[in-house]
Amino acid sequence: MTAALTPESGEAGALEGAAPTMTRKHILQAMSGLMAGMFVAILASTVVANALPRIISDLQGSQSSYTWVVTAELLAMTATVPIWGKLSDLYDKKLLIQLSLGMFVVGSLVAGFSHSIGLLIVSRVVQGIGAGGLTALAQVVMAAIIPPRELGRYSGIFGAVFAVGTVAGPLIGGVLVDTSWLGWRWCFFIGVPFALLAIVLLQKTLKLPTVRREVKIDYLGAVLIMSGVSALLLWITLAGNNFDWASWQTAALVSAGVVLIAAAVFVESRVSEPMIPLDIFRNRTVTLTTVASLLVGVAMFGGTVFLSQYFQISLGKSPTAAGLMSLPMILGLMLSTTIAGQIITARGKWKGFLIAGGIIMTAGMGLLSTISADSSFAVLSIYMVVLGVGVGMLMQNLVLAAQNDVPAAELGAATSVLSFFRSLGGAIGTSALGAVLAHRVTEEMEKGFGGAAAAGGGGGHSVPDLSTLPEPARQVVEQAYGVATADVFLVGAPFAFLALIAVLFIKEKPLKTQSGMERLAEEAAAAEAKAAPMH
Repeated sequence: MTAALTPESGEAGALEGAAPTMTRKHILQAMSGLMAGMFVAILASTVVANALPRIISDLQGSQSSYTWVVTAELLAMTATVPIWGKLSDLYDKKLLIQLSLGMFVVGSLVAGFSHSIGLLIVSRVVQGIGAGGLTALAQVVMAAIIPPRELGRYSGIFGAVFAVGTVAGPLIGGVLVDTSWLGWRWCFFIGVPFALLAIVLLQKTLKLPTVRREVKIDYLGAVLIMSGVSALLLWITLAGNNFDWASWQTAALVSAGVVLIAAAVFVESRVSEPMIPLDIFRNRTVTLTTVASLLVGVAMFGGTVFLSQYFQISLGKSPTAAGLMSLPMILGLMLSTTIAGQIITARGKWKGFLIAGGIIMTAGMGLLSTISADSSFAVLSIYMVVLGVGVGMLMQNLVLAAQNDVPAAELGAATSVLSFFRSLGGAIGTSALGAVLAHRVTEEMEKGFGGAAAAGGGGGHSVPDLSTLPEPARQVVEQAYGVATADVFLVGAPFAFLALIAVLFIKEKPLKTQSGMERLAEEAAAAEAKAAPMH
């Protein structure tokens, strides 16, 4: 893990050694470590889903604690993604991704041994910082070793890892919690071997040239960005649950967030090595893909996060069955990512898939807005496959379009900006559409119970236990959640349509046939040649 960071004059810096063209065998070997790391990040966010009620109970936590155990990781991950991305443009990418895996291991071990809610929340922050690194750096490293024209060939592997981690996580978590000689602590320990394996595999298989350039860290910008984003994320996450949308807490958090981000923009526009180079937004492709990523995050995460609750409450399924019922959407996503990637690699054309993805995703959201407590699984499966196919065509190819259109020295910043805004969109969508869901559930229950929703055992802010309700009340609750979940997708559909509009304005450019390493070497050589006559 060498990282020569000795000062070097010149803007582009220099590469130590040649930028080798990696064979397919070497790329697959390097991706083994990357995929193990990605699996760890996905597993961390899904494996605790079914275990949280038991964890909070054992550690004597409150409903507020429940929220914070989930929110802490999301905040830390989202706020640190752009910082990890910028660091990858300055430092050794392999060292950084191993560092993020190491932080994840530390956070997981502390979480597993926690005996208080406070310590568990702190450990989730550490896990989130590590997961932010993995989220940002995996795609940056892929862009460094694989030419954009060839990226589609490998995108199916990403889809497969995403599918396995998403589906297996809740199932594994449920089994661990229900197994007396294991317990919920193993939900945190289980990711550690995979993280350690990823560190070893990356050390053995990932060969990247060492960057030698002058390094100036924008510490003030990093602090301002993290603080401003965290303030807004706290507002988005807690408003409607812990306090009203129109309240002094909202005014305080929004004001603080806006002031801190304005200060960050001021600082970033003046330092030589900004954490988020504002110049990249002059690139039309980056700006449009960023807007589309934000909207995809709002629509997809904001809608699909409530499907599991719909399966359990409206359809009366167990947590394990609910996890399995999301499989059609994951399979649709995996298949469309894989097939689209292969065709893009063969033909070199990508914009058609972005447009098709936007149309199909909007259609999927529209179809899911028609569901109810009486919907059959066969119909739901078709609707979920449609949504998954649309998302699969859109998400990965937005990153491809942006990576193809920026200088190699800004690959990390551009990639992490897209990941950041997609995560931010997810947080906004989850909170805002969650408020829509709670409002509609309350309305429907008041209708069903004749204006006394509380009498039915449910209310807008508590999730009812169906097993304790008499049959008439149970039917009212099931119907309420069916109607409310459909409304969530109805509200989310326009965001998917706006993502399609943004995609229509992206200009298609030929995919580069050189990897990020090769492009960086060329850019460094060109900068040296340009500077030579001056000496």
